[in-house]
Amino acid sequence: MTILRARPAPILATVAALAAVAATGTALLAGPAAAAQGCRVDYTPNQWSGGFTANIKVSPGDTAVSGWTVTWTYPGDQRVTNGWNATVTQSGSTVTARNVSYNGSIPAGGSTEFGVQGTFSAGGGAPTGFSLNGVPCNGAGPTGAPTTTVPTTAPPTTAPPTTAPPTTAPPTSAPPTTAPPPTTAPPPVGCAGAALCDGFENQTGSTPSGDWTVVNPDCAGAGTATVDTTTAHSGSRAVRINGAAGYCNHVFIRSTKNLGSLGSVRYGRIWVRHTTAQPTDHTTMMAMTDAADGNKDLRMGGQNGAMQWNRASDDATLPEQSPAGVAQSLPLPTNRWACLEFMVDGSAGQLRTWLDGAAVPGLTADGVPTHDIDGQWYNRTWRPQLTDLKLGWESYGGGSDTLWYDDVAVGSSRIGC
Repeated sequence: MTILRARPAPILATVAALAAVAATGTALLAGPAAAAQGCRVDYTPNQWSGGFTANIKVSPGDTAVSGWTVTWTYPGDQRVTNGWNATVTQSGSTVTARNVSYNGSIPAGGSTEFGVQGTFSAGGGAPTGFSLNGVPCNGAGPTGAPTTTVPTTAPPTTAPPTTAPPTTAPPTSAPPTTAPPPTTAPPPVGCAGAALCDGFENQTGSTPSGDWTVVNPDCAGAGTATVDTTTAHSGSRAVRINGAAGYCNHVFIRSTKNLGSLGSVRYGRIWVRHTTAQPTDHTTMMAMTDAADGNKDLRMGGQNGAMQWNRASDDATLPEQSPAGVAQSLPLPTNRWACLEFMVDGSAGQLRTWLDGAAVPGLTADGVPTHDIDGQWYNRTWRPQLTDLKLGWESYGGGSDTLWYDDVAVGSSRIGC
């Protein structure tokens, strides 16, 4: 299960609140983290055979909160394996989600959203018992109908049933028999609304075309980009990059979609597979043009055997390339598909990265300079305006690699793996 970073303060506040409830028998929560009885938790699922994702909207009602903890109970054998925009844990059938550093404050009448991904074997219906900071909420089940305060008989027989959901929104019968079923292990919630969501299944030739174009940023050499029908994360196609060693062998595929209209916050998700461990030399496997930085690239790649972000304009790295800094990152696994996610907030000048759903501390620029991590990154004001997406290979030394990219998505909210 993925545990996203969270501060201890909300946890302590929740423990204290529960203690107060136990002592008085009344849901009384002191301080700005309290929730009103008018709170609401809306749970919107997307389910397929053996798996699901769900988007959860938290609305505190007429009382603002400065930190939140949401809990609910699954009636079946659902197990949460991943979460985004929240720190999510599960004990038995009870799930607890806590805010992360950037979304703890919700104004009166406002709301925030987070998501979970999970698995099940026998199904089980809609979750019940939603609460916000210990206060029962008028939560909504999968069908959108409000859940009563004591969901015992109604939820499992009305809102929960998996009959309607599986046959309408997440089809169970049609998917397994038609082309879209294992489609992309169905795309996570949010991918359909993303500005870019591509598994390369519409590629008909051997060279990427249509929504992608092959580019050589500096000069063309031995690097190549092709459509591969023998290795794919899902479906039958992926893009293969033969990355040669040495400068001038740079090769990328660049999305032809207009990604500059996404706004200041951009989330990305790519599935990537490669054959050769990242070398000591600097390499790049993903790049995005930054209109606020002289149209120089914000680059993701590796150095000293681990992943790193790099600014082409001044060669600043995240993390810093000290032994302690590199230790805060991770190498990109070889010979298997890995899910790489990122978030860039241009207005706040922040950057976050996840590998297989887990946050990577060394690839996080949180706005506060930290030695060995983002101290060098903030040697100047950084407010990126990203306009495109390029996937491929650049080597600035002796590194060569073969990479595959598949199931690529870019949008204004986290998409998940």
